[in-house]
Parts: sequence; C-alpha cells; structure tokens
Amino acid sequence: MNILAIDFLETIYHKEKETSLIGKWIRFKDIKDLFKKYEAAFQISELGTSEKGTPIYSLKIGSGEKKILLWSQMHGNESTGTKALFDLFNCLLHSKQDEIKIILESCTLLFVPMLNPDGAEVYTRVNGNNIDLNRDAIDRKAKESKLLRALLEEFNPQFCFNLHDQRTIFNVENTKNPATISFLAPSEEETRALTVGRKETMNVIVAMNTMLQKVIPNHVGRYTDAFYPTATGDNFQKLGFNTVLIESGHYPDDYIREVSRKFTFYAIFQGLYYIAKTDNFTSYKGYFKIPNNDTVFYDVIHRYSDSKNDLGYQFRDEIIENKLVSKLVKIEETSLKGKFGHREIVFER
Repeated sequence: MNILAIDFLETIYHKEKETSLIGKWIRFKDIKDLFKKYEAAFQISELGTSEKGTPIYSLKIGSGEKKILLWSQMHGNESTGTKALFDLFNCLLHSKQDEIKIILESCTLLFVPMLNPDGAEVYTRVNGNNIDLNRDAIDRKAKESKLLRALLEEFNPQFCFNLHDQRTIFNVENTKNPATISFLAPSEEETRALTVGRKETMNVIVAMNTMLQKVIPNHVGRYTDAFYPTATGDNFQKLGFNTVLIESGHYPDDYIREVSRKFTFYAIFQGLYYIAKTDNFTSYKGYFKIPNNDTVFYDVIHRYSDSKNDLGYQFRDEIIENKLVSKLVKIEETSLKGKFGHREIVFER
C-alpha cells in the first residue's frame, strides 16, 4: 500500500525539524524570516493580506501532474499543522532521499502555512473581523476566505489537506487513549453519501492511518462526518476537490503539541507519498475501521471518596502580558462517572 517505514520518518524528522518553532503560540513574526531560506527551491508568492494587513504567503514546489493544496492555521490558535509544514519544508529543501524525489516528480505541492495571521497574533480561532474562516466558505466575507477560494480555483488540486488542532477532550472510542490524530473525509451533503470523491479521500486516510497504527496504535480517531453547510472542507469536497482533514490532538503530557506535531508531520508525509505513488484510490472501506472520536476527557479531575461531587477542569489558554498562559477552569460539579482526567487527584472525605 506504499507505506513509509517508521525508521525513515523518525530519522528524517529529527534531522529536519524546524527548531525555531516551538510551543502552541505561533505568529507571523515567528515564520516570516524562515521564508528566505526556501527561496532557492520554492516559488514563494504573497497571495494578499489579512483583514489587518499582514501578508499571507504561499509556497510551491514540485513538477508533477498530481496537484495537492495544503493550508494551516485557518484558526489562529491551531498551530500544530504550521509547525509540521515547516518541518516538511526543510525535508523538501535539504533531503535527497528517493521518497522526496518521488513526491516532487509526481506532484506539484502548494502550501499556505498561515491562512489567518490576525488570529494567530492574538491566539484566537477567528480572524481580525471576528469571522471563523472555517464557517465562511459560502459567504466568503473574510479576505482570507476569498484568497483561499481563489487559490483553489486557480490551482485546481486533486487533493487538499486542511490542517487543524482538536481539543484535549477527545479520546479514541472505547479506549482511554487521547485522540492524538483524527481524520475526516468531509461529507458533501446531509445524507453523507459515499461519493467518488469521498471514497478517494478515505483511501488516502486509510494509508495514513495504516502507518500511524505502527507507531501510535489506538491513538487515531475519526472525526464526525456530520455535514456543515458553511464549512470549508465540506464545500471543497462538494466542489470536487478531495479534502483530507487532519486534526492534531493531545498526547499524554504533551500540552505544547510537540509530540503530536511529529505525528502530524508523519501523517502529511505519508499522505503525500501515497498520493505520489498511487493511481487507483478506490479502496476505502478501511476508513470505517478507524474508531470514532469520543469525548471522555478532562484535563484534570478531582475525585472524592463519595464520588458525588467530583470536579472536572479544563485548561483555558489566554495571552497575558505577551505570554501564553494556560489556566485551569472548573467545568463540572457533579459525578463524573465514565469520564477520565489526563491527570486525576483523589481526595478523601
């Protein structure tokens, strides 16, 4: 099935990881100087500017017929995909392995590594005009939404990769494992019909999941395929552009998303390699063997011996004095049977 070796991915990741990017708060100022080192190998373009005037860049590389569009930080506070893309850029720039050559000879890759720099600057989901870009695919009120749609129509990709982060509440169904990576082949309408495009998207996801199960078994989930009429992925899929949604999630003790960054990199690399090597994308049934996401986690649970007044807490991220601070906020004051904490503290009464 054209699956990459874990040893290969581990070696190349540690060699090429972009060490200047770390943590969850990644802003335009953190990436703007990095573009210079890619100028010799990539075609770098300014697509336009955000609502507040920050440049939005694309990077293009490869000479193959299979076109793939990838974007990250559509939500400004979801940066794991951005870090993974810059790790990948280093691989494409420096590495001479056959796997890289195959991708670049078979595919043309177009990246937008920070679609929402205004949201990234203040660590919010929405853009500078308080618009959720992932719910703006129909109205396209935001400048950023217009830029992405214009790029999509001009480039005409066979596949898209839509990179997001998901909350720490998610687990892999019927396990106590956090959903470190979750996938979705978006629905095109309310009946969730298995169209040709969705099947092709599922086929690529099957390949990525097959690889990940070798390194993080039972830590991969399937995001809900409920149809969202205004969502980007749903509409791109409906328009005929196969769209793979990757949600980077929690891994034990990985609140700055550095472990999930690595597995996001693995997933993207595997997806690109699989597309490069594959011409028949019809085998999709393995997609439904990926367990659903469930929501059984709190970040911290205080357990009491009577179990009647257990307390659940979630971290809430805030920018305070130009630093990202995570505060614990109380969520529940009732019994939390069936729920689990990434950390649990037991009190006797």
